[in-house]
Amino acid sequence: MNTLALIMIAVGLSMDAFAVSVTNGMIIKPLQLKHALKTAFFFGGFQALMPVIGWAAGINFSEYISGIDHWVAFIVLGIIGAKMIYESVKASSQGCETAATREDPTNNRTLTMLAIATSIDALAVGVSFSFLNVAIFSAAMIIGCITFCFSFVGVLFGEKCGQLFQKRAEVFGGVMLILIGLKILAEHTGVLAAWLG
Repeated sequence: MNTLALIMIAVGLSMDAFAVSVTNGMIIKPLQLKHALKTAFFFGGFQALMPVIGWAAGINFSEYISGIDHWVAFIVLGIIGAKMIYESVKASSQGCETAATREDPTNNRTLTMLAIATSIDALAVGVSFSFLNVAIFSAAMIIGCITFCFSFVGVLFGEKCGQLFQKRAEVFGGVMLILIGLKILAEHTGVLAAWLG
């Protein structure tokens, strides 16, 4: 597999991470450079790690991975998105919507869950790499670096979007996470292809 093909795969894999990064950028107040770097590090790191794990698992576990990956992503993103919406609505109804009432979307636990949910596709790609004799470590570095860049830019872009939505940014972000989860589920179950076809 040539470098151009790997770059195209990496860009495709990074899109969900980019979308979630935009969501994070919308709701982090005040946004600092460290937030963008931390988000990008988590997403890029997991996108680099998952193909290596998938490659190591190889053909023996591919059917199990492909059978549940989309459900894991859907459930994790759905729970986090619903929690964001609930906390935003609750804070607004109590008239105390401050940074102190929100859970920081860049805390280690939340970022780890988001990074896993958005990188499960990379796990399956890693399995396919084992069949194609791809140099896994260089491929993982390309995927990780591109995802890092997309995620970093996504957080900064999200801040600009958040300024437009103001108080509704967290609700919008929660809805976006749920929709991303639904998209992943629909793509993997064939629903999206059937609907478009």
